[in-house]
Amino acid sequence: MSTLPKIAWVGLGIMGSPMSENLIKAGYSVTGFTLEQDKLDRLAAAGGSVASSIAEAVKDADVIVTMVPASPHVEAIAYGENGILENARSGALLIDMSSITPQTSVDLAKAAKDKGIRVLDAPVSGGEAGAIEAVLSIMVGGEQADFDEAKPLLDALGKTIVLCGPHGSGQTVKAANQLIVAVNIQACAEAVVFLEKSGVNLAAALDVLNGGLAGSTVLTRKKDNFINRDFKPGFRIDLHHKDMGIVTDAARNVGAALPVGAVVAQLVASLRAQGDGGLDHSALLRGVERLSGSQV
Repeated sequence: MSTLPKIAWVGLGIMGSPMSENLIKAGYSVTGFTLEQDKLDRLAAAGGSVASSIAEAVKDADVIVTMVPASPHVEAIAYGENGILENARSGALLIDMSSITPQTSVDLAKAAKDKGIRVLDAPVSGGEAGAIEAVLSIMVGGEQADFDEAKPLLDALGKTIVLCGPHGSGQTVKAANQLIVAVNIQACAEAVVFLEKSGVNLAAALDVLNGGLAGSTVLTRKKDNFINRDFKPGFRIDLHHKDMGIVTDAARNVGAALPVGAVVAQLVASLRAQGDGGLDHSALLRGVERLSGSQV
């Protein structure tokens, strides 16, 4: 019989489904809940169990993992009579891997403590590919003892796993991550348009650029998206728009100027307003093409 903790997983989207499946592959017993039946069917096919409600999913769990889109979703599944805090057992560990505001994580940890439930905020970076390959970067906020307990589980999901500080710290680092990624994608998109309009072989140019100081994980992961104009969502513009709002608000609160970040946040918002919110964030290229007079 397995001595591994029993896992409840809430949220089986683009990231949550492959992540939960990686826990199953690592030998964990996973009971999942989400609103889409096809996602529950996928979990069952991978060897997991499915629940008909949050309460059913979490009632016997040692560890509860949540992966939902934004702060309102976390609040909806955590609070209320049908939520996690009212139905999880005292002593359970709640690991929220959503990307939300730092304050939401702080408030959740405080509310959970009153119920005897421990909390880690543990947002991730690496996109759908990183989730599938279990090579995510996981930035964690919370207590050292809880992090140490969670570390073996997180090791089944990611490659770089770091406790960044107290509650909310993981979300703050994730906000900085999203700032860097958005600016990087925008710079790559501008380079792509510049190279193509200059008549340079794009694939060759991106290969040599990625071998030098301009190289990045963003360019490695998104190079084919740029070349093929393949914007199937690995991480949607809608979500990056949400994250840019988080980082700009948090920066304002601490008095940090983000001049380039503010411009890129507007470019993300513009792309979303033009109907491209459901595309991958590499579709920032479409915005540059429009500004440059290209037909898209």
